[in-house]
Amino acid sequence: MELNKRTDIVLTLDAGGTNFVFSAIRAAEEIVKPVSLPANGNNLTISLENIIKGFNEVKKQLSDEPVAISFAFPGPADYPNGIIGDCGNLTAFRGGIALAPMLEDEFKIPVFINNDGDLFAYGEAIMGFLPAINQDLERLGISRKYNNLLGVTLGTGFGAGIVHNGQLYLGDNSAGAEIWVSRSGYYPEVFAEENISIRAVQRMYALKAGIKQDNGLSPKDIYLIAQGLFPGNMEAARWSFNEMGKVLGDVLANAITLLDCNVVIGGGLSNAYPFFAPAMLEQLNGKISTFNNSSVDRLEIKAFDLENEESKANFFSRNPKLVTVPNSNRKVLYNWQKQIGVGLSKLGTSKAVAIGAYAFALNKIA
Repeated sequence: MELNKRTDIVLTLDAGGTNFVFSAIRAAEEIVKPVSLPANGNNLTISLENIIKGFNEVKKQLSDEPVAISFAFPGPADYPNGIIGDCGNLTAFRGGIALAPMLEDEFKIPVFINNDGDLFAYGEAIMGFLPAINQDLERLGISRKYNNLLGVTLGTGFGAGIVHNGQLYLGDNSAGAEIWVSRSGYYPEVFAEENISIRAVQRMYALKAGIKQDNGLSPKDIYLIAQGLFPGNMEAARWSFNEMGKVLGDVLANAITLLDCNVVIGGGLSNAYPFFAPAMLEQLNGKISTFNNSSVDRLEIKAFDLENEESKANFFSRNPKLVTVPNSNRKVLYNWQKQIGVGLSKLGTSKAVAIGAYAFALNKIA
């Protein structure tokens, strides 16, 4: 699907806990001035009124009619049926709110709702990280192509999405890739998001620095402290990101053993990649023990850091070999190196989510 050549218009929504931001996309690009309205997540009546109002305000800016509405909304939810469940951040939506059917009644067009992690992965698989890898492989004359992608978002929460052979994988209960509730390998009594999120970095920095947790420092501040560009405890800042990287790497290793695919990372905390990536890659390419104290590779696959020039060069140097078929002169390709790439979003998280929402809607109404 060549999204940049499509003339269809799809209305979108960026549903945050504080504000709802409405827009419209055509040919994979935003074509209106976004409209922002308060989420009012604790008052269902006002929140629903604002959602309808926001989409109507965007429609007023359009010269053509939209063909669908498509957006990400916090879960848990029955996404295929467009019903929001016991949403944590927007408390008024708990209990089963039929949001998509309401909007379909209002606007008389199809409405599609997904998780932001799913749409992020989908956008990067269609126009971002995955095609960039395959284009580089083709340019270098390497006869290999990747078809699958795990996208993870690091921010207020820890989200993910899976794309398999160009299709978004949702699972039988629309709960696929709910990676946030994976067990934390280094703190097994808690779930992974407790160590991979904004609150995690803030908590770990305060713990290591010996200060109060409600110190007012944002993850950006802690990132600047780690760089030596902001007053604070540099050792504690770097340690907090390193700890996050260890837990992230452990969770990704478990996921990759099942999925065998490249990994793209987005979200606000991804800016600190230089400080958490080494610990993450150490987990992916490390060892795991047996009861008799011998060890095996954590992954059957080698993970390459595509944000590191040397590692990236090694990733793109491993061309499949030709091997001779026994009792024949015929030669066949042998992918001798099982490998995946790990790196940052090519599109930016918000744009990837928007493109994912756009593509999902157009695929559904095709």
